[in-house]
Amino acid sequence: MPSYGFHASHEQIAPSQLLRDVQQAERAGFDMAMCSDHFAPWSTRQGNSGFAWSWLGAALATTNLRLGTVNAPGQRYHPAIVAQASATLAEMFPGRFWVALGSGQNMNEHITGEKWPGKDQRQERLEEAVEVIRRLHSGEELTFRGRHVVVERARVYSLPQDPPRLIGPALSPTTAARAARWADGLITINTDLGAMREIVDAYRENGGTGTLALQVHVSIAPTMSEARDIARDQWQNHPFAEPIPHDTATPEDFDIIGQFVPDEKIADAVVVTDSVAGLVERLREFEQLGFDEVYLHHVAQDQRPFLELAERELLPALRG
Repeated sequence: MPSYGFHASHEQIAPSQLLRDVQQAERAGFDMAMCSDHFAPWSTRQGNSGFAWSWLGAALATTNLRLGTVNAPGQRYHPAIVAQASATLAEMFPGRFWVALGSGQNMNEHITGEKWPGKDQRQERLEEAVEVIRRLHSGEELTFRGRHVVVERARVYSLPQDPPRLIGPALSPTTAARAARWADGLITINTDLGAMREIVDAYRENGGTGTLALQVHVSIAPTMSEARDIARDQWQNHPFAEPIPHDTATPEDFDIIGQFVPDEKIADAVVVTDSVAGLVERLREFEQLGFDEVYLHHVAQDQRPFLELAERELLPALRG
């Protein structure tokens, strides 16, 4: 049986409230948590994007949960800064922090004014950044001149006894196969079972031996009508094929693209339900794919009803 965690969505909730939410998630019985790292939300209705690294320090200091975030080194963040930031959290909170390193999204990275590169260049940049971060975590004084990343005589002085795990986020078998070469584990998001199985298989078949994690978007409410309304209001900008998710630039652009998405399409990206039993049944299907960790993201802005339901019914049912 996998461990179950809480996903803290900076795009949707002000950081002060989100800190209270993750504290309530611990009291509710979640084993761990993770958060997003955005400069902009997915839609203007979400209306938030707190700085993840400031929040992570507060969350780790005020809970006993293991915590992680998904980060894109190379444009908005220089990888040496990611190495320093992640080393600091791992030194302060041993064994409790991980970071998933991805190739990024234009909505967050365009703010630097640099050209948004194609997927092949972003993947090369990511892999250079991973090398830089690992070498800095080893204590090396590093000068590095890659095609996309340059580092000049950098050294991270405050190092943890054990470096944080570097996880590979993957939304396709190709990305999962490449992550198998460098990542300490894999994380993906819920989609149809066949596509998820292909991602897991690509990681394992190419030598990946680390932990498998899954983030599941959920909208659960007392009625299906309420659950659909929550999903439509907060998560209708998500069920799109590439290149829309990674190349679209602003929340306003996403709102234009997503305004006519039908409920059936939204349900491809969100488990929409009025039933704890129905949600448990869906999560059991995901468990069969071999995930070690499952992070639940209730897509509403008010997390309190979900966290109370998780404590009272959902987590006991999952562990029963």
